[in-house]
Amino acid sequence: MAWLLLTLAIASEVLATSALKLSNGFTHPGWTITVAAGYITSFTLLAQVLKLHLDIGTAYAIWSGAGTAAIALIGAAFMGETLTPLKIGGILLIIGGVVILNLAGAH
Repeated sequence: MAWLLLTLAIASEVLATSALKLSNGFTHPGWTITVAAGYITSFTLLAQVLKLHLDIGTAYAIWSGAGTAAIALIGAAFMGETLTPLKIGGILLIIGGVVILNLAGAH
């Protein structure tokens, strides 16, 4: 259950961050409401994940790392942002760090 809630928390955070770009500095009310609702939902779900005894370091690393990687890919795919080899390398480092944290927590 914790992993499902964490996945939903990540999805909510990614939605909110995408809406943050689309809100154009909070000048579009619909996107601004989406930002607020997405972040509130994400933090609420993350709090529930921690309540279910997932390690805070692991949960936060996955939440922030997956969100960061997803936003970089969404920015490149849909918002005209560039995805350079250096950015791709950074995403791979994030993924590697999350894997290492999970392996360390499994013992």
